[in-house]
Amino acid sequence: MLYYIYIGNGQTAIDHLSKVTDGMFVTVSCADKAAVIIDGIRERYNTSILYEQTDPGKDCLDIACLHRRFPRVYITLITEGLQAEERKAYLLAGVSNTLPPQADAESIRSMTRFLQIRQKHKMQEFSRTHRKMLNTFHLPAWKRAFDVLFAACALVLLSPLLIGTAVAIRLESKGKVIYKSQRVGSNYRIFNFLKFRSMYTDADKRLKELNALNQYKLEEEIADCTPDIRFDELTGSPDEEADLLISDDFIIPEKDFLKQKAQSKESPFVKIENDPRVTRIGRFIRKYSIDELPQLFNVLKGDMSIVGNRPLPLYEAELLTSDAYIDRFMAPSGLTGLWQVEKRGGAGKMSAEERKQLDIKYAQEFSFLLDMKILLRTFTAFVQKENV
Repeated sequence: MLYYIYIGNGQTAIDHLSKVTDGMFVTVSCADKAAVIIDGIRERYNTSILYEQTDPGKDCLDIACLHRRFPRVYITLITEGLQAEERKAYLLAGVSNTLPPQADAESIRSMTRFLQIRQKHKMQEFSRTHRKMLNTFHLPAWKRAFDVLFAACALVLLSPLLIGTAVAIRLESKGKVIYKSQRVGSNYRIFNFLKFRSMYTDADKRLKELNALNQYKLEEEIADCTPDIRFDELTGSPDEEADLLISDDFIIPEKDFLKQKAQSKESPFVKIENDPRVTRIGRFIRKYSIDELPQLFNVLKGDMSIVGNRPLPLYEAELLTSDAYIDRFMAPSGLTGLWQVEKRGGAGKMSAEERKQLDIKYAQEFSFLLDMKILLRTFTAFVQKENV
């Protein structure tokens, strides 16, 4: 999924670029509002800022601030042309590319291909860098033997369901039956995570068309959240200034910061009720976790175990590279795990920190007996239709 955040007010350029780009296209009037939106996007390597050139001095300040705050986001300047001295200033600020307001579709496709190659390279770089931090985890022989035996038996027993699901998906909509996404597993190793496809193949385009249905409507309905305050403009009383939170990029009253933080937790980037991108078959297989069954092939291949810590998307794994969480990746990646069955289906009510600590606990204590207990509780919770 590609995300384009257009900063500017040029309606002609906005109308044109929104038609030739694939993915989610959002327009905002200033860098502060763009920052709020980007904070809600997880796939930063798939995100590109399209910054409309206005005043080089102000532009470079805004772009430099965005680049420091979101170093993984690709910044493209929308301009008719640059002078030599302007080119250097924008480059130093963090601009990586330029496009004219009426860029043709081929130019956009070229940039898209580059972003995809860039994402793949960055992911490989992330994996290599962090694997050096670890004493490589090796799956015990007993666990690997159990995984192969369990996965093979399950695939044989569930083959009618797997075949029927594949046929139903293919009959309802064109496209590949299996969806692949890259996840980070044991030892920070990245692999292709398999699921049955539950969305239409043109889901990105549908999302773009359905942006108006987003119940949070990010485009220009975002309140002025981060005030544009400079250090030399602080003229409030000592009590007022004592309540300010100061970072490298912004200054904001603490009460406003806490309000924004609460809103960001409640409001995901895209939340559409009765999302029409999901197929009818997709809703059914998601409800009963049938879409997860292809991961049995991941188990046979050795990417995952039956029981372990769920493999994470890159954006989540990047947040867990400190010494406090590194043990989480010194364990098997699994179809089900300790936090999924903890509190008998109440895992969805757990905080992120509780889940992380349960993952670390499993990494440090896993055994054959613990795996059997987790499997039994997984089946019990599933029969009782609890949300695990």
